[in-house]
Amino acid sequence: MATKANKINTALDDAVPLQNPFKIHQAMRYSLLAGGKRVRPILCLASCELAGGVEAAAVPMACALEMIHTMSLIHDDLPCMDDDDLRRGRPTCHKAFGEETAVLAGDALLALAFEHVAAMTRNVDHQSVLQAIVELGSAVGSEGLVAGQIVDLSSEGKRVSLDELEYIHVHKTSKLLEAAVVCGAIVGGGGEAEVEALRKYARCVGLLFQVVDDILDVTKSSGELGKTAGKDLATDKATYPRLMGLEKAKDFAGELVAKAVEELSCFDALKAAPLHHLAHYIASRQN
Repeated sequence: MATKANKINTALDDAVPLQNPFKIHQAMRYSLLAGGKRVRPILCLASCELAGGVEAAAVPMACALEMIHTMSLIHDDLPCMDDDDLRRGRPTCHKAFGEETAVLAGDALLALAFEHVAAMTRNVDHQSVLQAIVELGSAVGSEGLVAGQIVDLSSEGKRVSLDELEYIHVHKTSKLLEAAVVCGAIVGGGGEAEVEALRKYARCVGLLFQVVDDILDVTKSSGELGKTAGKDLATDKATYPRLMGLEKAKDFAGELVAKAVEELSCFDALKAAPLHHLAHYIASRQN
């Protein structure tokens, strides 16, 4: 994971050079290069290789996923959204550069993500690139990340059922992780059956990521998380520990890991090992 993350960080550094207008590019780089686990791009590279592709073919898509993820964090932290001051262990983008610049930095990263995939993907047939772009767009828009975000905002302070909470998390968090795995498989030349098996794996992993996030929010400090701890409780948000209890939420996370790993059983065990490991890594992460 460290090796893959270093490759992604180098590629992201190259993709967003510090150029005129300097303020917007400084803000983009500030948030994009602030660290992070790079889970989404690593999932993309791993699924590409599992599907029979070469890593280099998926690097532009992997970078695009991290650009979009960073955009979502910048916008999510804004005062009109979740209103947070800390992200990845340092002040959020709007705290460092102002709200107007933060909004534009997120917009610029979203636009650059699609441009980067279209312009920089090499040695992949055009139809596959187009299919992957459609998959990525659907994960971000009004039936994906945006859908989860708007329902999440409108649910604050209200009684939310487990089904409603799952809808929020599947769209707000899981859709982009699903896109990471599916786009990697498409770019890697995976067939329809392989792509669908990986999609099912990714849905489990995506929901798992959010369940663990909810657990960490109530069990870790801000220093350990690199973001404000206890924020969901303070804003009266529905979470898995709140609706299920902490222990049952942990049990649910274990069930999701098992389901994710089960979906990989149709692949060669050695080739699927990275995705197997990533599922367990997401389940056991501490920040």
